[in-house]
Amino acid sequence: MTTFDVNAILSSTAYDADGDKVGKVEQVFLDDNSGEPTFLTVNTGLFGAKESFVPAKDARQDGDRVVLPYQKDVIKDAPKVDADQHLSPAEEEELYRYYELNYDNGHGADRDRDLTDRTAAAGTAGTAGVAAAGRDSDLTDRDRTVADHDDASVVRHEERLKVGTQERETGRARLRKYVVTDHETVDVPVEREEVTVERTPIRDGQVGTGTIGEEEVEVSLHEERPVVEKETVAVEEVGLNKETVRDTQRVEADVRKEQVDVETDTDRDLGGRDGLGGNAPRR
Repeated sequence: MTTFDVNAILSSTAYDADGDKVGKVEQVFLDDNSGEPTFLTVNTGLFGAKESFVPAKDARQDGDRVVLPYQKDVIKDAPKVDADQHLSPAEEEELYRYYELNYDNGHGADRDRDLTDRTAAAGTAGTAGVAAAGRDSDLTDRDRTVADHDDASVVRHEERLKVGTQERETGRARLRKYVVTDHETVDVPVEREEVTVERTPIRDGQVGTGTIGEEEVEVSLHEERPVVEKETVAVEEVGLNKETVRDTQRVEADVRKEQVDVETDTDRDLGGRDGLGGNAPRR
């Protein structure tokens, strides 16, 4: 941290590397030798009931914000160290190891102290860290009211039904030709030649003399017969078309949601006296 306004830090809010809010800065621990900030404590957990230690190295102060170079989950899962006393070398080494920082054992022991300890007893090395300036002495065992912390909140979630459509194949339609045989009857007019005997008397003088004997005359007869031929002709074109039919279908599903109730110690006491036990009314 190149520039560091300690007084402003104590009233600022810490954010992680992604810009997510972590919690309120509670204390600043200083190096006993150089007086430079080495650790910050940040209120984490429900209602800020936990102080998590974060190295001040590479932290950045931006007005009333302190941007820490770590993820929120990493900060919240930091080793649990008592923030009301001086850091021991073992605790300091554990924190440095957790945040993957180099720990200088030659300067690690007795080098962190709280800001208010430095203000109240300047020049005194090795004094145990105490609560930050302005902390209410009546707040014990890490109890804090919602008004004292900006992050005393929970996030309520609920499920919402998102409905859409998905196209899927329901079947196939095919156009297929096949052959059937029909029997047709057609009347065809035909002609034929038949022989008839026609006798015509010969008048006198038309024919000369003749000879009596046998004679044969042959005449050719003809007739028409039906001839069947078949040809293939195109009579019709058949095709397939698709059209979209719109309809409405109703879908149903169960969704869950979270509810938030506020219960105070007074509610519990009233519930016990009224004989309601754990079913005391909530506000």
